[in-house]
This record gives sequence, C-alpha cells and structure tokens, in this order.
Amino acid sequence: MKVEIWSDVMCPFCYIGKRRFEDALQQFAHKDDVEIEWKSFQLNPDMVTAPGVSINQYLADAKGWTLDYARQMNNHVTEMAAEVGLHYNMDRAVVANSFKAHQFTHLAKKHGLGDAAEEQLFKAYFTDGRNVDDTETLAELGTEIGLDAAELKELLAINAFADDVKHDIAEASYLGIRGVPFFVMNGKYAVSGAQAVPVFTETLEKAYSEVKPSSEIMNGPVCGPDGDC
Repeated sequence: MKVEIWSDVMCPFCYIGKRRFEDALQQFAHKDDVEIEWKSFQLNPDMVTAPGVSINQYLADAKGWTLDYARQMNNHVTEMAAEVGLHYNMDRAVVANSFKAHQFTHLAKKHGLGDAAEEQLFKAYFTDGRNVDDTETLAELGTEIGLDAAELKELLAINAFADDVKHDIAEASYLGIRGVPFFVMNGKYAVSGAQAVPVFTETLEKAYSEVKPSSEIMNGPVCGPDGDC
C-alpha cells in the first residue's frame, strides 16, 4: 500500500503529523507492506530567505500580528510538538524559502532516502535552527543520511529537481490540497492535518482493506498557503 504525504519543511504541523502517523504505522499490522512517498508543497513560494530575521518577527510582519502574539502562536505549536516527543526551538528557526530543500528530498528519494531526508530537514529547521535554503547545510544533512555531498551540490546548482518539485505542487493543486500535511493512502482515503493517532490507524485499516476509491477526507490541523497554521 502506498501513502503519499504532501508537506512543507517549515510547516510545524507537518513534523507533528509525521510523528503521529509513524506512531499509527507502528500499530498497523501490515506496516511492512506500506510504501511512503513524500511530496513537495510550498506554503509561501515567494518567501525570501532572511537568516537575520526571527520567525516571530517574520510572522508578525507578514500577518499584521504583534510580536507577542506571534510568540504565543509559536509557543502553542511548540507545546503540541512536545506532546509527540519533538523539541521545537522556534526562536532559532531561520526564515528560508523551502524550494531548494524540496529538491534535496527529491534527490534523496532517488536513493530510497526520502523519509530520512524529511526527518533531517524537519529537525534542522525546527530543532537545530539551520538554514534549509543553504547548499552547504543541505550537503551536510545529505552526508549524514548517506548521500554524496559533491553530487548533491552539483545537482542543486543546476536545479536538477526543480521540475519534480513543481510537479508535486501542481498535483496538489489538481487534487484540491490547500493545506499540509496531507496524507493520501492507496489513492482511497485522505487525512488532512496532524490528526490524532487513532484517526491515522483507522484510515490505514480502511485504505488497506477496501478496493473501491473514496473521496472521504479526515480533517485536522494544517498550515495553509496563506501561512495560517
């Protein structure tokens, strides 16, 4: 069974959703039959990478929030992340366009390392405060999961996987996906957002057992293209 996951590196609910899905998968009797494919989605394609700007300030400026309210929102998702064992350091998060990071994931997918790449990117962004739009940083992350740094730098330099990223985004638009994370299981069922573990467990069971396609969508917390989370 195939599970396709649309996600963006800077989406706090995507990392939380990844953990909840993984918890559900561990409880799934047919977990060894599940193939996971990560798909690209950009919450803000026009974002300009700005390492010197805090994510709180960026959100305040972009949304017209006060800086205090932006901190409150990030504290809320930090608490949610802690519930699934993740440690968010939002004060260290680097404002960065995610297009290059998505290309990194596509290269990793070619080597069967898509899931490992996503984990590296999420941790780098939310926990370690690293710039995921920086080629040297991505080369280091790639080396840690077994990718060749020289090949990675060369392919990123020529945007070798740009079309793959754009294809994923176009497919998301065609499917009506307006927020991430978004999980499509075996082309039968969709889960929108960082749902509770039992929702993922139930949907995995349904998708595995039923043959007929379904348009049923289970909804949960998402980040939308306007940056609302």
